[in-house]
Amino acid sequence: MKAIVQDRFGPPESLRAADVDLPEPGPGQVRVRVRAAAVNPYDWHMLRGDPYAARLTPGVGLTRPKSRVAGIDAAGLVDAVGAEVRGLRPGDEVLGFCPGSFAEYALTTPERLVPKPEGLTFEQAAAVPVGAVTALRGIRTVGRVRAGQRVLVNGAGGGVGTFAVQTAAALDAEVTGVCSTGSADLVRSLGAAHVVDHTREDFTEGSRRYDVILDNVGNHPPARLRRVLTPTGTLVANGGGSPGHVFGAMGAMLRVMALNAFVRQQLRVILPAVPAGPVHEDLLAVIAFIGSGQLAPVVDRTYALSDAAEAVRHVERGHARGKTVITVP
Repeated sequence: MKAIVQDRFGPPESLRAADVDLPEPGPGQVRVRVRAAAVNPYDWHMLRGDPYAARLTPGVGLTRPKSRVAGIDAAGLVDAVGAEVRGLRPGDEVLGFCPGSFAEYALTTPERLVPKPEGLTFEQAAAVPVGAVTALRGIRTVGRVRAGQRVLVNGAGGGVGTFAVQTAAALDAEVTGVCSTGSADLVRSLGAAHVVDHTREDFTEGSRRYDVILDNVGNHPPARLRRVLTPTGTLVANGGGSPGHVFGAMGAMLRVMALNAFVRQQLRVILPAVPAGPVHEDLLAVIAFIGSGQLAPVVDRTYALSDAAEAVRHVERGHARGKTVITVP
C-alpha cells in the first residue's frame, strides 16, 4: 500500500512516499481504508521529535521515530476486523484516531472509532477527532463552561479554536474569539459574540473579564492571562502547538500547574487529544453536537497524499484556518 513514512526526526522534507506492507488486524483490531486524514500540530511535533523531552515518552523514540508512518486523525471505511471485534463490519463509514493515517490503510481499535455522521464528507469527518475532542475537553470537561459565562478562546481561528468557539456557544456561553484579521468573519460566524484581532489589540490589556479562558496559543504568560480572569475564573492552557525545542509545551504546562497552588483562580492544563487514553465517550459527545447542528468542522485546505509534506509545513507555520486535510485516493 502507499504510505507517507519518516525514517528520521527532521523537517517536513523528511517525509516521503513509499510502498509498505498492508497491515493485518490482530485480535481486537480494526483495519480502516483511509479516505482522508487531518494534519495536527501533534504531527509536526512527532516528525521533528520536538520537544526533545517528549522523546523520553513511550512510543516516540529517542534517536529515531518508533512509528514510521505519520498521522493520527482519519475518516474512512472499515476494511477488515480482527477476532473479538463486535459492532463494526467491513464497509462501515467511521472517523476516529488511527495511528499511521497518512496511508491507504491504518490499524486502530474499536473504542477509537465512531460512526461518521451522514452529513459530513470524509474530508470534514477527518478534521474532527483531535481538534474537536481537545476543544470539548478544554471547554466542557476541564473548563466546565456553563450557560451565561464569559468565555475567551485564544487562537479561535485554528483547528482546536474553531471547534472550541462552537462548543462554548452550544453551551450558551458568551464567547470572545481572539484571532487574526483574516479569520475574524469566520470566528464570528461560528458563534463568537465578540472578536479580538490580535494584530491590532492585546486582549490582556482590556477591561473585560472572563470566567473561562482557553489558551491554544501560549503567547502570553499566565500572569497576563490571570489579569483578565474573574477572581474565581478558570484558565485552561492547551499546549498543542507551543514552540520550544527542549521542553516546549511541557515546560509551560508545568509552570501553570505549579502556579495553581498559590492562586485563587483555577489554572488547568490540557494536552491535545491523542489516543493515549479513553476517547470513545468524547468522540460520541462530539458527533452528538454535530448531529444536532451545533458543531461543524472547518476545513482550511486539502492536499493529496503525495503532498503530505507540504500539508504538514502549512500547519507548522501556524496560519491554518480550521483544519488541514490530506485526501487519500
